[in-house]
Amino acid sequence: MDARAFWITGPGTGDIRDVALADPGADDVVVRTLFTGISRGTERLVSTGRVPESQREVMRAPFQDGDFPWPVKYGYLNVGLVESGPARLVDRAVFSLYPHQTRYVVPATAVTPLPDGLPPERAVLAGTMETAINALWDAAPLIGDDVAVVGAGMVGCCVARLLSRMPGVRVTLVDTDTSRREVAEALDAEFATPGTARGARDLVVHTSATSAGLQTSLALLAPDAEVIELSWYGDTEVTLALGGSFHSSRLAVRASQVGAIARSRRDRRTTGQRLELALNLLRDPALDVLLTGRSDFDDLPSVLPQVVDGRIPALCHVISYGEG
Repeated sequence: MDARAFWITGPGTGDIRDVALADPGADDVVVRTLFTGISRGTERLVSTGRVPESQREVMRAPFQDGDFPWPVKYGYLNVGLVESGPARLVDRAVFSLYPHQTRYVVPATAVTPLPDGLPPERAVLAGTMETAINALWDAAPLIGDDVAVVGAGMVGCCVARLLSRMPGVRVTLVDTDTSRREVAEALDAEFATPGTARGARDLVVHTSATSAGLQTSLALLAPDAEVIELSWYGDTEVTLALGGSFHSSRLAVRASQVGAIARSRRDRRTTGQRLELALNLLRDPALDVLLTGRSDFDDLPSVLPQVVDGRIPALCHVISYGEG
């Protein structure tokens, strides 16, 4: 069997290469890719070579080939159809953490079947929804909380949607891009720009990956409240002004990261259970607002650079594989 895969080969460049697939074992599946999603924030850092040397092993995708900075086959939002393998999986649509590749062979334990009622294209958001779930396990919002989510990208929007479905929670998406107002409305969230957002929030979740966004997040907190920091900055330094109310109001910034289960659930949930939960939560049609464009796999070498640098405006840009 053979396949084709997308490789990042340099700053803002990539190509599609032929791949010879290994013969599947008895416990393996052969998957034909239907859709992959571009994880804009992370893939921007990878495609521009901004993964810090100290984090290169930590940031490896589960089925990555090559080493940072380049050349590297990278990605982790893959939905495909099982062509062969254990009978319970054959002809099932599945999600896996596999890069942009037309077909692949992995252990059957590395794929998760999609639940009934979840369209395969929307399922590419599973990795993003996992991040949002983990963040809220870390944040532990309470009924009736007033919450701001600063940064209306894929992750911020998934966090906002989950918060909007909690009883009594008032959630506001905060972003400099006023076109995200319509997205916020579709997710049952309010919208504000940094200059118009109300303060005194019980909780702020930050996802913009900018110093300005983190500074805004701190400014929106009530005394003794905290920011849950979901941004990954790569090798970019973060600058904050902490001479104002940061100390007198006893504010806090706490990191959340999807690579490990949140501490509050670590002894009671597995990553597999978290992924299953994410897929079930994605049966929400409101989340289709995050699927903002689609391109063919053959166009990925020209599309990815335009998505990551903003020439193609996108929340989640979907790559379609046709017949693979």
